[in-house]
Amino acid sequence: MHLAKLKLTQFKNYAGGELSLSPRLNCFVGPNGAGKTNLLEAVYYLCMGKSYASTPDQYAIQHGLDVSRLDGEFRTGEEGDPPERIVVKLQKRKRKIIERNGAAYERLADHVGRYPVVIIVPDDSRLVLEGSEIRRRLLDNSLSQTDPAYLNHLLAYNKLLANRNAMLKELDGRKDTSGLLEVYDLQMAEPAAYIHEKRWNFIGPFTELLTEAYAAISGNREEVSVTYKSQLLEMPWAELMDARREKDRVLQRTTGGIHRDDLIFSQEGHPLRRVASQGQLKSFVLSLKLAQYRLLERNTRRSPILLLDDIFDKLDRDRVRQLLELVLTSAFGQVFITDTDPQRVTGLVDNATDWRRFLVADGVAREE
Repeated sequence: MHLAKLKLTQFKNYAGGELSLSPRLNCFVGPNGAGKTNLLEAVYYLCMGKSYASTPDQYAIQHGLDVSRLDGEFRTGEEGDPPERIVVKLQKRKRKIIERNGAAYERLADHVGRYPVVIIVPDDSRLVLEGSEIRRRLLDNSLSQTDPAYLNHLLAYNKLLANRNAMLKELDGRKDTSGLLEVYDLQMAEPAAYIHEKRWNFIGPFTELLTEAYAAISGNREEVSVTYKSQLLEMPWAELMDARREKDRVLQRTTGGIHRDDLIFSQEGHPLRRVASQGQLKSFVLSLKLAQYRLLERNTRRSPILLLDDIFDKLDRDRVRQLLELVLTSAFGQVFITDTDPQRVTGLVDNATDWRRFLVADGVAREE
């Protein structure tokens, strides 16, 4: 599977433009601020129906305008299969529309996972250094692309959680005499159990692939691991909610549940964020994303699209070379890379077969 054509209309800093893409490797080169990352964002939008950074859709529309559109032509690689056309239509203050072969999806969830994608960005170190929310996002992004039921349960749980929190704020510390909190707890039990089970089952295969990727990038220098942390590993859902209800009333928010789950990263048995050097941290983060790629590939039976944003300026040359050798010599699918230096990217990928380079300047991308 690969994206064969990309057309942008009033998307971010692109007034318009159409690109014919290589099924293997595409390099976007140009100065900072030219719009290279916006091209990766466009590819991500076509695959996932939303921004990678979860920013509101209105910010994808070119400044000063009201509408934006992305057209993508995907080819599955199966002989005789016609191309699949995906269109994303954005309009300020109106519902986003995503179409496949001319028919609009009723729900975004019906599109997620059809075209698996993994993106590596400069601030991915946040996965290790910042709070649990960003690590849950990694879990949810991976599982939503392979299991439509997971995404449906996640959406249901988050809606119920928002309603429960709103009620707790409305109570303002008073006791609930209506019994509505217990009703919310009962309704949240099924999606919470499903999400918990899928996250638990995810960790084993993910850790195995992570250690393989880390060994390839770092040269087998140290052992790393991942542990799933969840309150549901300590007690069943009903007991957890009963135990937390009084605390929730006082704090006016839901303190127990799968929205508090976390991933604990370790190096040689110690917290990775405390003991890892900068180089080890960068290698680990790259390994996380490559493990995500392999797990998506295994579970969808498709090679995901891999987006590499600004890796040259954030990683040392040896790690970039190791990463590109791994990506270009192994069984990876379509890859997109951005860089500010045309000579640098050419020198590193010159031996690759079937690759294209696009020069990007002021919202215009042209193949060289």
